[in-house]
Amino acid sequence: MKMIVVLPTYNEAENLSKMVNTLLGLPVENLSVLVVDDNSPDGTGQIADDLAEEFPGRVEVIHRPGKQGLGKAYIHGFSEALARGADYVLQMDCDFSHSPDDIPRMVEKMHATTCNVVIGSRYVKGGRLDENWGIGRKLLSWWANSIYVRMILRTGVHDATGGFRLWQRQVLQGIGLDRIRSNGYVFQVETIYVTEKLGYSIAEIPIYFADRTEGTSKMSLRVQLEAALRVWQVWWRHRALKPSMRMQPSDTETA
Repeated sequence: MKMIVVLPTYNEAENLSKMVNTLLGLPVENLSVLVVDDNSPDGTGQIADDLAEEFPGRVEVIHRPGKQGLGKAYIHGFSEALARGADYVLQMDCDFSHSPDDIPRMVEKMHATTCNVVIGSRYVKGGRLDENWGIGRKLLSWWANSIYVRMILRTGVHDATGGFRLWQRQVLQGIGLDRIRSNGYVFQVETIYVTEKLGYSIAEIPIYFADRTEGTSKMSLRVQLEAALRVWQVWWRHRALKPSMRMQPSDTETA
C-alpha cells in the first residue's frame, strides 16, 4: 500500500515543517507527502524544498506560479499522486485543524469496511468543533452541512464541506478529475457529491476540528457565501450522473 498525503499550502511557513515531521512519524506504512505550494510569499515553498532534501523520496514538492485556488491545487496534487502510483490519497489542511493522529483511524476504517472514501467528520456522533469557535460560526457550519447541502444535493454525508478525506485510487480515477470545476471551498462539496452519484461508498469517522494556532485563516464570510451559492451549480452540473458513468483508468491515467 502506498499512501500520498496531498498538502496544499499558501503562507504556511509556521506550520509546514511541524506538520510534515508529524506525518512522517505516524505508524502508517509507506506514507509520503506531496506539498502543493502556490508561490507563498512567506517562504513556505523554500521550507518545502528543504524538507524534500531532508527526506528524499518521502517528501516531494509541486511549485505553482501563484495562488490559483484550493480546488486547482487539489486537482493538481491528486493527479500527481495518481501518476506516482498512490494506492490511497489523503487530503488535509496544513494548519493542524485536521489532526494527523486521526489518520491511522481513517486507514483502519478503510481496511475494516468496504468503503471507498473515509471522511474525518465534525458532524457525526462523537465529532466536535473547537471550543473557541463562536456560536454564530458553529451554527453557520452546522446549518451548511446538516441542512443546506443535504437538502439541495440529497447527500448522505454529514460533513460535505470538510477537507479531511482518505480516497482509494480507483475513486479518484472513476470520478474523473476533469469533471470537477469548482475552485474554492465548494470543491469539497462537488467531489463528494460526484462520488456519491457514481455509487461509491463513503464512511465518516468523528474528529475534533481544532482552530488553527499559527498563521491566518483563508476562510472569510465572502468565501462562505460564494460557496453556498455554488452548491446549486454543483447540483445542476452533476444531477444526471449515475454509476455507469464512472471513468475507466484508461480514460484518465495509469500508474
